[in-house]
Amino acid sequence: MGHYRNFKLVYYFVAQGTARAEAEKLEKDICFFEKYMRPDKVYLEPYRSGVLASEEQVRLCREAFERHGVEVAGGLTTTIPTPEGDAPKQRLFDTFCYNDPKMLETLHTASAFTAKHFPEFIIDDFFFTNCTCDACRAAKDAYNRDHGITDGSWQAYRLALMEKVSREDVIAPAKAANPECRITIKYPNWAESYQETGYNPAGQRDLFDMIYTGTEARDTVTTDQHLPRYLSFSLMTYFEHMCPGRNGGGWFDPFDFHIMDQYLEQAYLTAFSKPKEMMMFCFQALADSPLVPALGYHLDKLDSVLDHCGTPVGITCYLPDNSQGEDNLQDFLGMCGLPVVLTPYWPESEESILLTRAAACDPDIVDKLDRYVAGGGKALVTSGFLEATMDRGIQRMTSIRLPGRRVRGRNYRVESAGPFRAVDYPRGREDISVPVCEFRNNSAWALVKVADTEESFGILLRDTYGRGEMLTLAVPDSFPDLYKIPRSALTRIRRELPVRNLFLESGSGVSLFVYDNDSFIVYPYVTSEAQPSTIRIHVLGEVSALVMPERKDFRTGEDMRIPPLYTRGGETVFELRAQPGRYDLYRMEK
Repeated sequence: MGHYRNFKLVYYFVAQGTARAEAEKLEKDICFFEKYMRPDKVYLEPYRSGVLASEEQVRLCREAFERHGVEVAGGLTTTIPTPEGDAPKQRLFDTFCYNDPKMLETLHTASAFTAKHFPEFIIDDFFFTNCTCDACRAAKDAYNRDHGITDGSWQAYRLALMEKVSREDVIAPAKAANPECRITIKYPNWAESYQETGYNPAGQRDLFDMIYTGTEARDTVTTDQHLPRYLSFSLMTYFEHMCPGRNGGGWFDPFDFHIMDQYLEQAYLTAFSKPKEMMMFCFQALADSPLVPALGYHLDKLDSVLDHCGTPVGITCYLPDNSQGEDNLQDFLGMCGLPVVLTPYWPESEESILLTRAAACDPDIVDKLDRYVAGGGKALVTSGFLEATMDRGIQRMTSIRLPGRRVRGRNYRVESAGPFRAVDYPRGREDISVPVCEFRNNSAWALVKVADTEESFGILLRDTYGRGEMLTLAVPDSFPDLYKIPRSALTRIRRELPVRNLFLESGSGVSLFVYDNDSFIVYPYVTSEAQPSTIRIHVLGEVSALVMPERKDFRTGEDMRIPPLYTRGGETVFELRAQPGRYDLYRMEK
């Protein structure tokens, strides 16, 4: 693989750095990185935002890295200032107007130049359009008219436009300059919005040689994107399932956070997905940064942990191509301890599936769900999914109806999974607001409820159907309110969807990553409220011990072994200590 056994470590070098690099400073910065880590590869960028580095500067940078044994590939960022003499166009981030001949000429030149100088290159994630100039509006209106689209929307036009631009304005000039050049498209972390700006994995994945995944998470309070950190793992699984063997790696950066652990967590979760490459963006931002020594320390630890991990598995969340709805809800659930993996393809053979409102973008989703559950599958659907499919036949699978009312509460009723239906009444720290899911008693059944004075309302409801089950989750109006649900209620939800026969007992803010070889990782996130805690792992079956191959018993020097806390009714329970910011690997020993 390279300097690390389980992944290549790579970094990105932006065009402004290429154009201005000085040999002495570049050598010093390379040595800084190599003091703390062992990079295998660099993506060297000649063009970004109107800057096109000279051949001499590209050669200077290439030779500097090659002297250190670093493989050199190319990079391209499709941003551009207004061409000289032209009137400015309103474009976020200076992305291209793909109806502007001058801008297209620059794109052709940059693509050909990059392909000429590198055997492969990657396109940074500004390869989209938000331009609404006169030419773009006219082109959109013409496209919509030709395709019978009457709502004036941009989605279908931009999807078609960017597929065409990919083929004719990037790949064609690049291949003309270097027929052997391999081109990778990097997709950003905002997957719920791809179609609105023209990112088109359905049309592009077979055009490009490779794809790449943006695993950048942000501070969820102070930044615009408010992306749950679990996304750094889940989005990798989405693209791994989309293009098996062709997802080049995960790309994270040091921007928009104020706690060092938030930067490191991007690397942890990217690594947990078993990537081919771990991409640090960017060389210039990280040179002489205190983040580098910290990351370097963890790269060796992560490499060692991954020696013991199989393929990631989990509750499979179906996100069809070009879908949107209940944005990132699956990642909020991942932050609550549900091991979720993603796919753009219908997961008909999976043991358990998750359907959010985004899945309703599949016009055949109700029939697919009917066959899956009736055949013995177990599906967790959200209240948003039910709402979106109420006019499409979902009533045959449940008596739940959504009258449009909301309820607030913090007092819960949690029914046990045992034969005697023991009930727990935990209290949350704050009220949450959820939609009222009306259902017919003894047709559906509520396993978890939230109470408001003398009435209680379903949070997790069960319907049996054919040989399987459909569970419905009433999703809070504000998705982070999931974090306010008390421990026993969250654990009851997890119990219904074990992965590899195990589930987590804890509060929110702890993620469980499960692999197909009986190993798993527990990671508690670093937040302003995070504290060490005691958690439990439940295994449906008899397990003699949890083995920690990365931690040694100081008395014997052997792998640490954790005996069961108890075994009851065929279920084995282990008690563990969870330290925020520390990932621990375990293997079940039968």
